[in-house]
Amino acid sequence: MLPFSDWPIWMSLAAFAGSATVVWRGGTRLAAYVDGIAEQSGIGHAFTGMLLLGGITSLPEAATVVTSSYTGSAPLALNNLLGSASINVVLLALADAVLGRDALTAIVAKPATLLQGTLGMILLAAVSATISAGDIAILGVGVGSTVLLVMCIGAIWLSSGYERRHVWTVVNPSGAEDEEGAKEPLEPLRLLVIKTAVTGLVILLAGFVLSRAGDTIAQQSGLGASLVGLVLVGFATSLPELSSIVAALKRKRYEMAVGDIFGTNLFNIALIFVADLTYRGGPVLREAGPFEAVAALVAVALTGIFMLGLLERENKTVLRMGYDSLAAIAVFAGGLIVLYRLAPSS
Repeated sequence: MLPFSDWPIWMSLAAFAGSATVVWRGGTRLAAYVDGIAEQSGIGHAFTGMLLLGGITSLPEAATVVTSSYTGSAPLALNNLLGSASINVVLLALADAVLGRDALTAIVAKPATLLQGTLGMILLAAVSATISAGDIAILGVGVGSTVLLVMCIGAIWLSSGYERRHVWTVVNPSGAEDEEGAKEPLEPLRLLVIKTAVTGLVILLAGFVLSRAGDTIAQQSGLGASLVGLVLVGFATSLPELSSIVAALKRKRYEMAVGDIFGTNLFNIALIFVADLTYRGGPVLREAGPFEAVAALVAVALTGIFMLGLLERENKTVLRMGYDSLAAIAVFAGGLIVLYRLAPSS
């Protein structure tokens, strides 16, 4: 493990900034590779965004969860995951501002995206319910975290073939005609898969440095692990999602961008089981309390706001973003105030 705790804070900040730059560039390249895989494989941009972009951009969270839970910091591990779930949705609002011309939710027009968002809300609500009810251990692993893993696998399975089914079609796909994007010469599928794997490894390694540096900065600055895990480390490990969705939007792959966020949140919930396996103090969700339960509900509310926007499809913008994006930012800010009051002292 990198000895950041022995470094002065300016070195931790430098490591944080350097690894953040690498993660950002990796996420940007990843969007192009996954776009090519979606085109050549025919499995759809929404599912590809959820499975590949979502899975790969969850790697920094995986690194943080394993190291934090193994070293006994259950609050940091859990709140990194729950913080990322909220921050990821806020990133959609920021990406909406990048898009500028139209509200993002007025352009995304496929039922697969709604399914992914709904499944994410169900799973996040299940996390909050498990925390409130308390988890029990069987063979050293929490029953609640195991059930959540099974639910995540089921959600991915449901999403896998949904995009190819014609369940319903939007009758006024405002701006959706742009999603074809610019046609570019496609590299061979095998080469795209290799580049995607290499980029994923780079994101994993840089994300590990990023999360460890963020954890050390939190300790050196004297801030509490719960709120820092939710905001600072959660934002740091969400940088791949931000760079990849901005790159996807620039390529006019709107479904892939939203699928990236909803997919990342599904994988983050599955990582609670990984935290349980590496945490040696019992079921990791048993270490959670009102702070973590409310954090999960904030993520539910933010996802619900975007789901309303996807259903309403009102193409009205303010400050270069849709009304739903502005509402999500406001709710997130309000949620942080509530969580600050609930956060245990450091």
